[in-house]
Amino acid sequence: RPLFRALGRGAGGAVRAVRAAGEGRAAREAMQRLRRRLGEVVAGKDEAVELVMIAMIAGGHALIEDAPGMGKTTLAQALAASLDADFGRIQFTADLLPADVTGVEIFDPVEKRFVFHPGPIFHHVVLADEINRATPKAQSALLEAMAEGQVSIERATHPLPSPFLVLATQNPSEHLGVFPLPESQLDRFFCRFSLGYPDAEAERRILAGRAGRDILADAAPVAEVADWQAARAAARAMPTPEPLLDYVLTLLAATREGGALEQGASPRAGRDLMAGARARAWLHGEPWPTAADVRALWIPCLAHRVRAEGDAALALADILERTPVPA
Repeated sequence: RPLFRALGRGAGGAVRAVRAAGEGRAAREAMQRLRRRLGEVVAGKDEAVELVMIAMIAGGHALIEDAPGMGKTTLAQALAASLDADFGRIQFTADLLPADVTGVEIFDPVEKRFVFHPGPIFHHVVLADEINRATPKAQSALLEAMAEGQVSIERATHPLPSPFLVLATQNPSEHLGVFPLPESQLDRFFCRFSLGYPDAEAERRILAGRAGRDILADAAPVAEVADWQAARAAARAMPTPEPLLDYVLTLLAATREGGALEQGASPRAGRDLMAGARARAWLHGEPWPTAADVRALWIPCLAHRVRAEGDAALALADILERTPVPA
């Protein structure tokens, strides 16, 4: 009888492993479909699309900084149209209040109590459009939501939908009417990147109506929230080699020592870097993350979180080149 129980447990474990493997394959196929759809809409921006996908799978948030008209909002709208999830959009302006983001409690005279009315932050995917046009007070409404997945109003805490992604856009700091994001806000973004101008072939597709918002009108979702959740779980469960952890620790220490940077990377930055490396490896079908995954995300994940006298990205690139890669 004990033998039968042991065999039963072993068989059950094998069944669970097979089921998990099947779910992982289905989730990866769904994420690849989503990746291809985003690539069709935002033509010629495969690196940007991959960063958004990695942020989703790693449980982070993405900040897109570029001039108006480059496709920042289009990318967010493409994600909303292609993913069968709740989507909310917040247009950040100078007169926006924190309650306009998180929600507010209103007294109900019938029930004779305050009732919470959720704000637009209560969605799976939230587009924070032109986030740096709002005042720091309004920007701070996202701090708790992005870090903890919840919102505190008065004495009550309200959990946000899970999974949860903030896809924020901002205009470059030299533009008029913008407020710089504080360090505490920047550190909550998994990555920051720019789209830039499309190449000639990609822009031809846009002009011909074969890319951009024109193809979203009749587009059906290609992935579901369950696929997103399964992808996050699969990436989180990936084994992490000890030599890779040592490599990342050496890189992080180099940002804090030696005077290359005025302010080094935070522990949260290191945690996000490793989560991103696992997500990238999983998305590429690899069994575990490698130094190549870390190096690919080093600058997008850290450049906005550190401070340097000159260009932070150049200082980080120098640290990356000077640090030996584990065999």
